[in-house]
Amino acid sequence: MNLKNKVVYITGASGGIGEAMARKTAAAGAVPVLFARREDRLHALAMELKQTYGTEAKYAKMDVSDTTGISPVFEQLLAETGRIDVLINNAGFGVFKTVEESTLQEMEGMFEVNVFGLIACTKAVLPAMKKQGSGHIINIASQAGKIATPKSSLYAATKHAVLGFSNSLRMECSGTGIKVTTVNPGPIKTNFFETADESGDYTKNVERWMLSPDYVADKVIGSMVKYKREINLPRWMNAGSTMYQIAPGLVEKLAGNAFNKK
Repeated sequence: MNLKNKVVYITGASGGIGEAMARKTAAAGAVPVLFARREDRLHALAMELKQTYGTEAKYAKMDVSDTTGISPVFEQLLAETGRIDVLINNAGFGVFKTVEESTLQEMEGMFEVNVFGLIACTKAVLPAMKKQGSGHIINIASQAGKIATPKSSLYAATKHAVLGFSNSLRMECSGTGIKVTTVNPGPIKTNFFETADESGDYTKNVERWMLSPDYVADKVIGSMVKYKREINLPRWMNAGSTMYQIAPGLVEKLAGNAFNKK
């Protein structure tokens, strides 16, 4: 895949699929611009990309839950890079608990990062993309946004919101040269579950079906070369979510045990 000189902004770039996407965009000739809360990890990743690929990656410390601080950081980086070809809204986290067990602080935290932060990052780049007449916004959602399960009600709600936002945004950007892609992966082998699944039970139950960060990153990078409206991974899980939309009651009845793996 050739992304030579494309400027790719990635939030949540200090680990997981964000880190994997940073490496793969650099390998494809792009210029990654990295954002995360941990500046030390961003610095180490930027040094690695320079040594391995000769890429002068830029980075900035940013907490997407602080929506008031997003625009100034993006303005500074946009002034340095001169353009933005792709924004990957990857920052996010989940907590797997029932509604009753979840605290309001956990609910607020998930919506602040997964939804409000994503929207704020998108708003920060839209004027520049419209001015240059091109751009690609890639929002990392989840299969949880298509098929909800017990103990993920609040997390699923945030990912439903991301899908709704993305679908509306795609239509709003019609004729501007800006494309919108949503990525809906199933479980991925990352440190996401250190927060989401403190008991470790869910991880044990689904470990054999977990996707690798590199595999997901490859699919995302591929959509920059050949545009896709949605990326759904794995295919068998997406087939289940499609069936759920058609016959939710039947799927809930037949897959009840599977849904309670958390």
